[in-house]
Amino acid sequence: MKIIFSGGGTGGHIYPALTLLDTIKNKVPDAEFLYVGTELGLEADIVPKAGINFTALDLEGGFERHFTLENFKRAANAILSVKRAGNIVKEFKPDVVVGTGGYVCGPILLAASLMNVPTLIQEQNAVAGITNKILSKFVTKIAVGSELALKKFPEDKTIYTGNPIRAEVLEGKREDGLAEFNFVSDKPVVLISGGSRGAQSINLAMIDILVDAAKNPSAQFLHVTGKTEFESVTQKLKDAGLNLDAAPNIKVVPYLYNMPQAMAMADLAIFRAGATGLAELTARGVPAILIPYPFATENHQEFNAQALVKVGAARMILNKDLNSKVLSAQIDEILKNPDELKKMSAASLRLGRPKAAEEIADLILSLTEQGGQKS
Repeated sequence: MKIIFSGGGTGGHIYPALTLLDTIKNKVPDAEFLYVGTELGLEADIVPKAGINFTALDLEGGFERHFTLENFKRAANAILSVKRAGNIVKEFKPDVVVGTGGYVCGPILLAASLMNVPTLIQEQNAVAGITNKILSKFVTKIAVGSELALKKFPEDKTIYTGNPIRAEVLEGKREDGLAEFNFVSDKPVVLISGGSRGAQSINLAMIDILVDAAKNPSAQFLHVTGKTEFESVTQKLKDAGLNLDAAPNIKVVPYLYNMPQAMAMADLAIFRAGATGLAELTARGVPAILIPYPFATENHQEFNAQALVKVGAARMILNKDLNSKVLSAQIDEILKNPDELKKMSAASLRLGRPKAAEEIADLILSLTEQGGQKS
């Protein structure tokens, strides 16, 4: 069995693909995989390090959402890319091709569809990306991570599965997380992360909150600043008089390689509203305060967040309204009301789809029994 995966540009497109790939490996150990991405995307670094065969398409970026001369150039390049993608499909001879988002998926999935190879796209967000909107007219099946996305695609080929999450997210244990970060069990833990690159607005809002938490240590805070923001945040904390070495209830780190353990111990999360992060939080039933990234395509992070807010699993603060006072009030209100925290956790768990990777993997494998390449 041979399967092509494609997804690129951001970790939110790459890691779901790798999760699905690993899930299929467990089911079909002798399956062969090829990952198609671009040389400029994160996938060019991440995928080979995971030991997966990787090949790149030469693409110049996605289309702008308004009329420009640059779009004509990119359209011509996209047409050439479909031809190059067709050569990749002919050479590898996949049984199915899977796309998890990003403009790199366009040529390879379109070429496969035109060659009668079964195809599947996995849309993580509540608002569909432009590439997946176009591909939806050609692919065999569509798996969506949000119920809100169901109405964005053809009904006869679209299935609500939830988003795939790493197995280790579900396997993490609270006591292991507490031990890892030297936290105690009788105080709540707040996990703050603006994503792998950090979020300046969240980091700035947390300065006064962490300074106050050091003086009034009723809760514990693990703040992931992002690598580029770490020095700035720690300097601001130092300037504000906070000695982190003397505050055992506060940990500030640039990046977390053990996020599953952190989620396992978290009583409350302060996050952006990327689809993968929300899938992991809801699978664990972690209540959240969400600050959607305001420049996400078609404002999809706000729609992602609204899905959790609607059922009581999260609170939302718009980026333009975010400051220390507003965020601190939300944190205090939630942590000082254990019943509210329990209700939010239960609502989050009800949204979670911990078996999404298994369900999508089975759907992909079912497609391998269909069709075949045109000669």
